[in-house]
Amino acid sequence: MNLPIRPEEMSSLSAATPTAVADVIVSGAGAAGLAASIALARAGFSVICAGLIEPQGNGRTVALFEGSLRFLRQIGLLDQLSEGSQPVRAIRMVDDTSPFLPVPPIVLDAPEIGLDALGLNIETGRLVQTLANVAASLPSITLPRSLLSEVEFSATAVSVRDREGRLYRAKLLVAADGRRSLGREAAKIPVRTWRYRQVAITALLAHEKPHDGISTEFHTRGGPCTLVPLQGTADHPHRSSLVWLMPPEEADRRRALDADAFASELRQQTHDIAGRFTLEEPRGFFPMGGLRVNRLVGHRIVLIGEAAHAFPPLAAQGLNLTLRDIAQLLATLEAARTKDEDFGTLPALVSYERGRRRDIALRTSGVDVLNRSIMTDFAPIDAIRGAGAIAVRLIGPLRRALMREGILPAGPVV
Repeated sequence: MNLPIRPEEMSSLSAATPTAVADVIVSGAGAAGLAASIALARAGFSVICAGLIEPQGNGRTVALFEGSLRFLRQIGLLDQLSEGSQPVRAIRMVDDTSPFLPVPPIVLDAPEIGLDALGLNIETGRLVQTLANVAASLPSITLPRSLLSEVEFSATAVSVRDREGRLYRAKLLVAADGRRSLGREAAKIPVRTWRYRQVAITALLAHEKPHDGISTEFHTRGGPCTLVPLQGTADHPHRSSLVWLMPPEEADRRRALDADAFASELRQQTHDIAGRFTLEEPRGFFPMGGLRVNRLVGHRIVLIGEAAHAFPPLAAQGLNLTLRDIAQLLATLEAARTKDEDFGTLPALVSYERGRRRDIALRTSGVDVLNRSIMTDFAPIDAIRGAGAIAVRLIGPLRRALMREGILPAGPVV
């Protein structure tokens, strides 16, 4: 059904005859955009998901915690994504900053909060490819496989054009197009960005010693160096993914190292916890920064994922936060549809804003404070961080409350 546009609202974009019309246009075909498209389609909304599908992982993986897994089960994706994924049984955090007040390692163990595992670790390339395959199989999803070039909002619709010149129209635009979001810019939603003196090196690794399902974070002055367990193969029974944050000059130096020299330095940094490393594919290098917006919705637009929030990959919060965006979006649109409301209007979208604001602020601020405190070589800050770590280690109720907040936060998913 075409959406009516009043003559006084028409421009060259909105007046043109659209190639296709849907309930929702999703801008971005990465993990966030594809997952949102599938969730909406399976809830009965027609979706156009515009963007390039690029499953290359660059050594990256995603740890999806129990709350995310429950949502993926709810939208019928868990079985496909579980295959080949590695359960993460525990998280071990090691303070490797040589602080004035030494802190014993902290271990967050799944059985302590009644779970068999805290979540699953999955290779990003396989995650995106699986989501793309599912999206392509659903008749209510259109995949143009092209980036958007223009976005225009009117009283009753949003019109977009892709780089192939095709025009699409819908009631709502879901901006899942990352830190440089075209949709966010078109809606004139202010954004605040910042940079850290850090670069993340990512890699997929094979190693000598078993990981036992434990993700280990070494907190160094340059940032965390994290080994996250991966499922083994016949040739490499012990595998992990690496996320190693460090100053830009160290990243440049290590970029120039060959694979064996890099593996040797990593073995030293991780205190031989996994033995000798072998790199499975080229390393990825990603400058670290943060992003926040002053509002998550506008007239006929909703921001999700890195169009709305971004921060360094500490505590594996990124995609887990995004999946909670999608869960809240789904609940918001379903509630508007039940009331027969136009779900692209601000009154219909306000519950999304209200439902996501606190969670996003908490994660963004928490990761920022933790990251900066690790990098700051100042005894009083070390003492505060150390005291907090000791409290988490010794006080069971506090530790379990923090684990539940990270693994099973409150939200629209039961």
